[in-house]
Amino acid sequence: MSRCWLTGASSGIGAALAQRLLEQGHQVALGARQAERLAGLAEQFAGQVLLAVGDVDQPEQVARIAAQIEQAWGSLDLVILNAGTCEYLEPGQFDPALVERVMRTNLIGTSHCLAAALPLLRRSERPHLVVIGSSVSWLALPRAGAYGASKAALRYLVESLRLDLSRENIDVTLVSPGFVDTPLTRRNDFPMPQLWSAERAARHIVARLPRRPLEITFPATFTLLLRLLGALPARWRLKLGQRLARQPED
Repeated sequence: MSRCWLTGASSGIGAALAQRLLEQGHQVALGARQAERLAGLAEQFAGQVLLAVGDVDQPEQVARIAAQIEQAWGSLDLVILNAGTCEYLEPGQFDPALVERVMRTNLIGTSHCLAAALPLLRRSERPHLVVIGSSVSWLALPRAGAYGASKAALRYLVESLRLDLSRENIDVTLVSPGFVDTPLTRRNDFPMPQLWSAERAARHIVARLPRRPLEITFPATFTLLLRLLGALPARWRLKLGQRLARQPED
């Protein structure tokens, strides 16, 4: 069984992934900002759980977690970087602080974790790096400028890093989900087609991890549609986005 570091493990896809991995017998360093949210899993799977509490936005806390994992296990076989956030830009109210917050967690926070995880992965015989992105990176959508930009940047970072890490035999998988029922998406005030439960998303991901694919996407129909729409000429994509956009409030 593998030694895994999973960030964002206290809710949503992360919590469902944690449950699945632990049920399979893996040792999992569960990452979250608050230990209380992980207490149930730590009690249920005593001996398998390492509490990796800290904020991915803070590099010193991420470094402390990596040192904790190194002391406990010496290396990592699997890293799943799942921690993330989402905020929307309202029409007529562009907020650079909002953009900075989202980018700091989704891109910079992930980068801190990458820097901490790679030395530990290099000590494994078959290292595997998994990063949770988003299907929104294929098609620009109204109000999603901050979130989409962070996930588009994350896609480029992961795909570029994959090229460099292939020389070290570190497999890299990008996960690009559609809408998943999580505490974040429950705040959405718009329709979410083909919404999956977090448990279904976790089963889908975990079932495919042994094959180490370059990318895991779901739901198939929704993500394929986004990719096709994202390939349309820019003027067509503009017309589509205008139909979806809401008007600024007076």
